[in-house]
Formats: sequence, structure tokens, C-alpha cells
Amino acid sequence: MNRITVRLTVRLAALAATSLLLSGCAATVTPAATPAETSAETPAASASYPVTVDNCGTSVTVTAAPERIVSIKSSTTELLLALGVGDRIVGSAFLDGPLPESLAAKGADLNVISDFLPGQEAVLGLNPDFIYGGWESNFSADGVGERPALGDLGVGSYVSPAACKGDFMPQPLTFDTVFAAIDEAGAIFGAAPAAAELVSTLEDELAALEPITAETSALWYSSGTTTPYVGAGVGSPAMIMAAAGLTNIFADVNDTWTSVGWESIIEANPSVIVLVDASWNTAAAKIAHLESDPATQVLDAVKNRRYIILPFASTEAGLRNVEAASSTIAQFADLNE
Repeated sequence: MNRITVRLTVRLAALAATSLLLSGCAATVTPAATPAETSAETPAASASYPVTVDNCGTSVTVTAAPERIVSIKSSTTELLLALGVGDRIVGSAFLDGPLPESLAAKGADLNVISDFLPGQEAVLGLNPDFIYGGWESNFSADGVGERPALGDLGVGSYVSPAACKGDFMPQPLTFDTVFAAIDEAGAIFGAAPAAAELVSTLEDELAALEPITAETSALWYSSGTTTPYVGAGVGSPAMIMAAAGLTNIFADVNDTWTSVGWESIIEANPSVIVLVDASWNTAAAKIAHLESDPATQVLDAVKNRRYIILPFASTEAGLRNVEAASSTIAQFADLNE
């Protein structure tokens, strides 16, 4: 039994027992593949089905590897490409930015059906057998469709576990949560060995980080001008900042993101500001606001232009979060040169 097979067997067994704690959804994967099975030529052939997971409170059973997948959001599309099943994506939508260089070639032929959330008619016109969404809100009557209705049509659905809300929201989100979700997606999409190998690489990269040691307060500024939308205490912004060694000024807010008043930001006077760069709300636009508004001009981070800029797609829970933490550390070092 090779290292990847051993790792897969252990991870799938652990996922079945501890997923509620690690990923916010209890999973049962039956059973782990044998060495003979994992030597098959294709990811789908190497998988063991059925796979059943409790995903954000919805029971999902996959009896065979999905062959016609629609992916919503960058986090889901990028993971499918990284797992080597991009050829099964019949349509993608709501991408948060360009693909990273490491995945650009794999995603060169992506069929992007909408820059935003597509409607059910457009999605079903692709004849999908599965929809992989980055947010629960993707699955709505005015979005790609509600999950029970899609199931009645024979279309499976799955939400990134880190994006579950209510009782199923990770409290807090951790890298263990993110890695367990990658393993779970690998099992669902018939790419478990690739998922195990990806997680192994990410774990090594996470362990190699050298976090900021100086006490450094930080604001995670996502969007908004009149009312800023910021990173709170239990989501991916908090996780990334903690891995980088930054102290989140809104760490005591029990949510992933939250709306706050500028008064509370000015009172906290963070040492640095992490700016999320998205096509619809660029880092440059946020800097322009911060530097032109008399209320925010007084912030030390603004006066000294102590900004850290991260692409939106790297800041939602997924395979690029370690990269985001690493970039944060590197940019902070540059600020202090």
C-alpha cells in the first residue's frame, strides 16, 4: 500500500467520524478504496461509492462520480481544477477573479456562463448532473435553484462546508476544516488520491509559514464605504490573519464577516489594513476612499499607507488560504523595510 493510499484510507475514516467537528458537516464515506482500486487509471474509477455526506443540513448521496458539473464561485472551480476533474465542468459562474497562474492552463477552456449568479434556466440548459456551490445562497429560487427541487430533477448539489450557516457554520473555521472539506470533495468527485496529495502539500506549506511576531493589530476591509464590511472572528479572514500573526480588531465578533461603524475602526486604530481586491470592489477604490474621507484619514495605517492587498478568490475558504497567509506575511515584511 503506497503513501497516498494509506493517507486516503486514514483520512476518509477520520472524515466519517469527525467531520462534524472539523468541517461543520457530518460525513460518512463507505468504504475506503483498496490498493487495487486506487491503481485504476481514472479518478472516477479509483473512487468508492456510494458517498453520503450531511452537507449544511442536507443529506447528499453520490452513487457515481459526477460527470457534468456546474461550479459556482472561484473556490469551487479552482478546487475542481486542482483535483484534475476540470474536464467534467460543463459550466462555471460567479468567478471572483482570474485563475491563479498554477491553474490557468487547466482552466483555459472553462465555459463561464455568467460573471454573477446564473439563473436556473441557464444552468439546467447545460444538462448538469451536479452543482457545486461556494455559498448556500447560490441555491435559491432566483439563483441556480433550491436544493430539494434540483434533487427532484436528478441534479445533485453540494456547498463548500466552510460556507454553511446557522447550526452548521464552523465555530471557528480552521485549516483542519478547510483540509477536511478538500478531502470530502475528493471523495464526492472521484478524486480522493489527488485531494489527499493536495492536502499534504498545503499542510507542509502551512507548517513552513513564519508568522509575524510583533504585536500587530489589523483591520480586514472587504467592502462598503458608508458602512464597512469587515472580517470578523470565526471565518476565513480570522483564520488567515491568525496564521499570518496579525491580531484581528474584530476577533470578538462571532461571525465570518460583519458590518461595523467607522467609529469602532477609528477607535481601534489598526496598525495595518488588509484590503480584499475584487473586480467589483477593488483595493484601489478602497484606498481612495480611506485616503479621501476625513474620518479615516486619521488612521495610522492610512497615514502611513500600511496596506496588505489580497485577491478576493484567495480569501474565501479553499485551497488558496495558505497562499493568502504567506502573502500577508511577505507584504508585511515589505512594509517594514
